[in-house]
Amino acid sequence: MADRATDGAQAMLEGEIACIREDVATLRAEIGKVIVGQDDIVEGVVVAMFTGGHALLEGVPGLGKTKLVRTLADVLHLKFARVQFTPDLMPSDIVGTNVLVDDGQGHRTFVFQRGPVFTNILLADEVNRATPKTQSALLEAMQEQAVTVGKETYPLVSPFFVLATQNPIEMEGTYPLPEAQLDRFIFKLHVGFPTRDEMHAIMSRTTGESDQATQRVMTAERLLEIRQLARRCKVEWAVQDYAIRLVEATHRDRPTAAEPAKRWLRIGASPRGAQSMLLAAKVRALLDGRVNASRDDVRALVKPALRHRILLNFEAEAEGVTTDRVLDELVRAVPAS
Repeated sequence: MADRATDGAQAMLEGEIACIREDVATLRAEIGKVIVGQDDIVEGVVVAMFTGGHALLEGVPGLGKTKLVRTLADVLHLKFARVQFTPDLMPSDIVGTNVLVDDGQGHRTFVFQRGPVFTNILLADEVNRATPKTQSALLEAMQEQAVTVGKETYPLVSPFFVLATQNPIEMEGTYPLPEAQLDRFIFKLHVGFPTRDEMHAIMSRTTGESDQATQRVMTAERLLEIRQLARRCKVEWAVQDYAIRLVEATHRDRPTAAEPAKRWLRIGASPRGAQSMLLAAKVRALLDGRVNASRDDVRALVKPALRHRILLNFEAEAEGVTTDRVLDELVRAVPAS
């Protein structure tokens, strides 16, 4: 009887997965009407959204980071807000502030005026152009799904998803994001330069008579359903152990440290790195039509999940070694089983 119930639940889950694959394929097709190429970035943003985490997009200006976020908001039935981060931006410009209001009868009271953070999708554009104090205003919102102003705590709407864009740290007028805030992002995605064929397609779309129109294809309720279903995907102990061993290998002071970490890393990844890989691996499996996450899923997510959670030492910086190279070496050094 128990086996029959288990088989029935498995069949139901597989049926739901088939529907999800169709919905997500439609979502990607609508995004593809506007965004040319950047398949890995679109995939990363979609996976991050279905995990319930937040994503950080890094790249030089003009690569379509903001356009991607706007397009995602357009194809979903979600509230959208954009904050342009600048050096003079204040924390209250993000979370809101108490405003003194006159009721017309001589009585004055403080009323909380909500900031743009009270939305479903928040685009934090060029987040590293604001001062560290303002950057940290996002911390509580990203982690606790709430903001505190004065003595009052205000919950945010659900779903709440931060997509932040940043310019490379080497560019003028940028402030490095604090490690505590970087750790709140489930992924850091590098937006690369398009190919020549993609450039031709971009030129044709952006210099023509009109832009491609997109349709809304998913609701907030459906998004939350997919998030819950992803958590029902299975992760075997060996796969979970692989993710843990990858994170442990980034800590140079541990017996399990990999040689690349001993040579090039100053600080290793936090436990959130393993959590991010495993949860995203479940979503990746789900979107691929599978009910079990695999080592391949974990391996594919090492860079986006860990590149912002490790710090290079002086030797790596002097040699021009990147975090992605360290992580490539790390994957080769850590056995899958």
